[in-house]
Amino acid sequence: MADTARLHALIEPEAQALGFELVRVKMMPSEAGDGTQALQIMAEDPATGQLVIEQCAELSRRVSNVIDTLEEQGDVLIEGAYHLEVSSPGIDRPLTRAKDFADWAGHEAKISLTEKVDGHRNLRGIVRGIEGDFVTIEDRKAGDIAFTLEQIHSAKLVLTDELIAATQPLDTEGAEDIIEVEEEKADD
Repeated sequence: MADTARLHALIEPEAQALGFELVRVKMMPSEAGDGTQALQIMAEDPATGQLVIEQCAELSRRVSNVIDTLEEQGDVLIEGAYHLEVSSPGIDRPLTRAKDFADWAGHEAKISLTEKVDGHRNLRGIVRGIEGDFVTIEDRKAGDIAFTLEQIHSAKLVLTDELIAATQPLDTEGAEDIIEVEEEKADD
């Protein structure tokens, strides 16, 4: 089993060196279906809240170099075969940091807790924000529920029209110059 806290500590400076903020480091079963693991890294450019493909590739190369160097020195960080996946968090992003709950207050989220709080473990509703270490969500069924960051098993935004409207597009430069061309139909 990989030590994700150690991986996070090694990957975060690489992301920061590129001007990115690390959103999540997670080991998970690979989607390749070959029994291997995937080291999933999500990061964002603070200016856009996202990464473009070139930024993902740049971070992937830096992380690969760090892991390869350590493994060459005999320090195996991940047992067995694995795939490295570097991506942008996307619109319906995971909420993993205190700042996420402040930045995305007012938007709908699904949150799974490690233990029941006020009789509820799975919540869905509007994120009210964070005060100190306590996150508050207005759950659809239970009303306002507060819990600590440590009690969160997983949390992510729900894709809504409001979220789409609030999400800044990466780059629309040149979009107004796109010209649609109708294809001529061939005579039968």
